Amino acid sequence: MKNEKNERFDRKKPGRSGERPERRGDERAEELSEGMIEGRNALTEALKSGRTIDKLYVAEGSTDRSLARLAALAKEAGAVIVPTDRRKLDLMSPTGAHQGVIAAVAAHEYASVDEILALATARGEAPLIVICDELSDPHNLGAIMRTAECAGAHGVIIPKRRSVGLTAVVAKTSAGAVEYLPVARVPNIVNTIRELKEKGVWVYGTAADADSELCRTDLTGPAAIVIGNEGEGMSRLVRESCDLLVSIPLKGRISSLNASAAAAVMLYEALRQREAKNR
Repeated sequence: MKNEKNERFDRKKPGRSGERPERRGDERAEELSEGMIEGRNALTEALKSGRTIDKLYVAEGSTDRSLARLAALAKEAGAVIVPTDRRKLDLMSPTGAHQGVIAAVAAHEYASVDEILALATARGEAPLIVICDELSDPHNLGAIMRTAECAGAHGVIIPKRRSVGLTAVVAKTSAGAVEYLPVARVPNIVNTIRELKEKGVWVYGTAADADSELCRTDLTGPAAIVIGNEGEGMSRLVRESCDLLVSIPLKGRISSLNASAAAAVMLYEALRQREAKNR
């Protein structure tokens, strides 16, 4: 029986703030309603309490010094600042009293890359990590997290910018995996890949034109699997940083799998190889 202490990655759940708005047919508005803070006083208190802010939407062109100070504090705490047209803020706001600022709050606290590696050590296993390179669809990230947790991966790494974070939709789509699987949010994926390599982790990128086929790739050692953006795949620098590019065999007429399906295939091939090695 597995040690529950090692299996579970506990993080404090931040509470919800604000009421749910009427549906506008915009999933982003629904997502924000389930994990948002609006108004200057509410944001000030959230920052004081140490809540994790994913993104801060600030009125574009504002010359208000108090708003600028709040944005600076949020940025210092790790939030991505997004200058936003006031009309868009009005549409995003359930109450209409946003005072020029709306914060998207993480559904769960983020981990560090070191905590992910420590979890692998605690289990006595070679690290198995998924790196998501600028995923934009919260359903894809949530599905990847669900599969990663089921396949025994030790964590997921996402970038701070140009990527969906741990939103309410991601948490829901993960079907509870967010409670057990650490997710690290890093400033630069290329630098993180370099640091993982220094610690003995091999980095495998997924690419349709790769020379190495998945079934011929050894994934039994310390491994990080990179899943690219839904439309463009891996960015050039991330692709060049990988130790090996791997292709998934495709026998039908469709030329690619979506991000979450590709991650599932890679993860379960890694699991199959590791279990076969340990028999």
